[in-house]
Amino acid sequence: MAYWLMKSEPEEFSIDDLKKVRREPWTGVRNYQARNYMWKEMQPGDGVLFYHSNCPVPGVAGLARVVGEPEPDPTQFQPDSDYHDPKSASDNPRWWLRHVAFERKFKRVVPLDQLRAEAEALGDFALLRRGNRLSILPVTDAQWAHILQLAGER
Repeated sequence: MAYWLMKSEPEEFSIDDLKKVRREPWTGVRNYQARNYMWKEMQPGDGVLFYHSNCPVPGVAGLARVVGEPEPDPTQFQPDSDYHDPKSASDNPRWWLRHVAFERKFKRVVPLDQLRAEAEALGDFALLRRGNRLSILPVTDAQWAHILQLAGER
């Protein structure tokens, strides 16, 4: 099993929204590296740190799980979608998605500032790398365990 951090703006889709719907297709990823993580590396059962971004207190808000196999992201074919890609064809899709399922919401968000303060313990954590703006990032076993500890989940 592998672990991932997936970012979402809570005004668009939050951990509470995932809790309500229980399972959601992760659409709209338009970065090739993040796409490749979903398409080629993620596996059903992988753990997900659900991260709230672009908000007053960005941080890890809860846990989710990868479910199902990769599927073409339908938003790439919808002309009225913000994620439409006119160069993508249905017989050769460019963008892929994974479904994520709700696991649990943390009692409190583990804020980005706290993660930065724990940089030494987290090691080479992709989220803390200068200039990293990817919406999907790999997480090591040790980073996963440490973040769960910070959240009071272990």
